[in-house]
Amino acid sequence: MIKETLRDAAERMQTALESLEEDLASIRTGRASPSLVERMPVEYYGMQTPMIQLASISVPEPRQLLIRPFDPATLKDIERAIMASDLGLTPNNDGKVIRLIIPQLTEERRHELVRVVHNRMEETRVRIRNVRRDLIKDLRDFEKEGLISEDDQERGEKDLQELTDKMIDKVDEIGERKEKEIMEV
Repeated sequence: MIKETLRDAAERMQTALESLEEDLASIRTGRASPSLVERMPVEYYGMQTPMIQLASISVPEPRQLLIRPFDPATLKDIERAIMASDLGLTPNNDGKVIRLIIPQLTEERRHELVRVVHNRMEETRVRIRNVRRDLIKDLRDFEKEGLISEDDQERGEKDLQELTDKMIDKVDEIGERKEKEIMEV
């Protein structure tokens, strides 16, 4: 029962880490990366569809994204989605493809992005701690119901704390890596 609880905790914490990595991938660093727009929702026949399902996204130059829709009719929808996003980029539409030029980041903007990274890291730490809190409550309930002994409950809490510490260290590693990438000129 304790092993199942710890496995559940590990899965939920890993999901939080993966979510952080996806979030940080969408923060632009002055280099073109398809991950900037891959998950961007595009209004397509009344439904929100990720751009990756509507177009091929390539990087012809280090500071440029090329978006080639599979269906030319979606060009305007994709352009509208880019304009409505918080990327702050203006799409160049030539009738067949959309080009996104990624401008050089200013020092002030880099520091702003680092603050955003730190906020996302803290949100992920809180999610991980919430998982720990919920599962410690479960372990204590198991002990009250007599499903596990008090020693097992304490051992489970200790193991859960070690798992939590390990996951929070991974959050810090991911954040430091993204911070270096942002501050790189």
